[in-house]
Amino acid sequence: MTVEQQHQFTIARLGHQGDGVTGDGLFAPRTLPGEIVTGCAEGNRLTDIKLVTPSPDRVSAPCRHYKSCGGCQLQHASDPFIANWKQSIVETALAARGISTEFRPILTSPAASRRRAALSARRTKKGALAGFHARASDTIVQVPECRLLDPLLLPALGVAEKLAQLGASRRGELSVTATLSRNGLDIAVLGGAEPDGPLLLGLAQLAEAADLARLAWNGETMALRRPPVQVFGKAEVAPPPGAFLQATLEGEAALQATVSEIVSEASAIVDLFSGCGTFALPLAGTARVHAIEGDAEMIRALEKGWRNSTGLKRVTAETRDLYRNPLVGDEFNGFDACVIDPPRAGAEAQVANLAESGVGVIAFVSCNPTTFARDAAYMVRAGYTLDWVQVVDQFRWSSHVELVGKLTLTSA
Repeated sequence: MTVEQQHQFTIARLGHQGDGVTGDGLFAPRTLPGEIVTGCAEGNRLTDIKLVTPSPDRVSAPCRHYKSCGGCQLQHASDPFIANWKQSIVETALAARGISTEFRPILTSPAASRRRAALSARRTKKGALAGFHARASDTIVQVPECRLLDPLLLPALGVAEKLAQLGASRRGELSVTATLSRNGLDIAVLGGAEPDGPLLLGLAQLAEAADLARLAWNGETMALRRPPVQVFGKAEVAPPPGAFLQATLEGEAALQATVSEIVSEASAIVDLFSGCGTFALPLAGTARVHAIEGDAEMIRALEKGWRNSTGLKRVTAETRDLYRNPLVGDEFNGFDACVIDPPRAGAEAQVANLAESGVGVIAFVSCNPTTFARDAAYMVRAGYTLDWVQVVDQFRWSSHVELVGKLTLTSA
């Protein structure tokens, strides 16, 4: 590509995935608004990008893997810029639905704090490699000095490589979810070969050699050396293999504290999409809680955690698909607060029923500003007020946004 074939562009804004966007809609990764760059247009993207005039918000990426790894999108941007941009995403989504509200200062997890990561691992001619995918590629980039991961999680990279050597095909790729538990590494593998005698033996030996708390293979626990305990308030919970957890302890604590503040005056709370009890169990310190989750194993882990704890009020739980069978009508009777933390798609059917429930206060947790704005608008039309929003950034240097909104019923 020659210089003569390149053109000059000004970056107008940042898209939702963290790429710069030119005035005519071309996406330019690792650029910032106001920057002037040269590049070549290929489809809807710029390639061979060269920086001409940098933004004052540009910083040197702290991680040496940043240029090759696709795990982070925004290490070239200052922390204040990222904080303002993430809040603006939520503000814009709400404004599109005709909603404005108070925003509290964003809460950002520190570097090297990720307690959970989804790694990719593959066999090679010389052994194996594990890490994150390169940007828009199936190429795996090794990240031994990753600035995202908690240092105690970094050994999982070596474990993932050994797992690939043991049970990945030459063309296949393992998905390795690595989580820090109170009792050590908790590893869950998907995409591995069907275990035979030699593989079973190898997995058991690896779990011992790497001092793993638990090793699961294709959904089945192969080694359980210690309970992979997570702590939610006063309760200790051992989630099922690969179960959802908040990405950082700091982010989890910020979400829990915000939710607790919203429902602090409630005596009876219903927790929708409760998972293993991230909110339900801490809230049981002061209120009766009914937890609902579609995954039966998560519910069993939650119930066991409550039974084995002391000093908590009553927690009841049920396994229920809230998409196909949302809580309705008088099922909300007796609850004076609700916590709802749906997946990225939101929860249209459940929100429609929640809007008619008469529950006085709602802590709405979301990882998708667009679906949150849609659902919040429904609640507002039904007589609720969105009092304020707390943005939480526990996926540092990424385009991912999480938030908690406080909704109160102001009219019937």
